[in-house]
Amino acid sequence: MSGERDPRTVADVTGHGVEVLVVTGHNRRTFEELMAMVREEEVDVLLVEDNANDAEFALRALRKATVTPRVLHVDDGARALDYLFCQGEFAQRPPHARPSVVLLDLKLPKIDGLEVLRRIKEDPRTRDIPVVVLTSSKEPRDIEACYQNRANSYVVKPVNFEAFTRAMGDLARYWMEINQAPMPGSGS
Repeated sequence: MSGERDPRTVADVTGHGVEVLVVTGHNRRTFEELMAMVREEEVDVLLVEDNANDAEFALRALRKATVTPRVLHVDDGARALDYLFCQGEFAQRPPHARPSVVLLDLKLPKIDGLEVLRRIKEDPRTRDIPVVVLTSSKEPRDIEACYQNRANSYVVKPVNFEAFTRAMGDLARYWMEINQAPMPGSGS
C-alpha cells in the first residue's frame, strides 16, 4: 500500500500474505498489531469491498464526510462474517463492539454479498445492524434480492468521484448522526 491513511481508519484488513503490513495514520502495523487495534477499538463503519480502487474511493469519501467514522475495511465476505460474529482472526473482538453500519458490496470473493447479508439478518446477534448494499449493480433482481433479505438500503455506486464522495458523506451522516438505532440486544 502506498501513501498515508487517515488516522480515523482503524484498519485495512486486505493482505494476502502471512504478514500483513497495514498503514493506519502514519504507522505501518503488523497483522498482530492490527488485530490488537481491532479488539480495542470500536468500529463505526465496516466496509466490505474487494475492489481496491472502490475501497480507496470509499475511504477517501468517508474521510471528507463531516462525521469522523472509524472504518474497518475487509476485502471478502468471509472476513466480514468473521468480524461480525467474532470468529477466526477476530475471535478476540468483544461482541458488544459492533459497527454502526455495514457498507456491503455484492460481488465478493469467498462468500458473496447477498449471502453475507442473509447471514447478518438471520442471526439475532446481528440482525439489527444496518446494512447498506453499496454496489455497481442496477439489476432489478439484485435490488429485489437484497430487500427480500432485509437490506436497510441499496445504493448504486456513482461513477463520478465527486458524486461518490457526496453519496458517501450523505450515507455516513445519515447512519451515524441522524438515524436512531436500537441498542444491541434490545429485542429488535
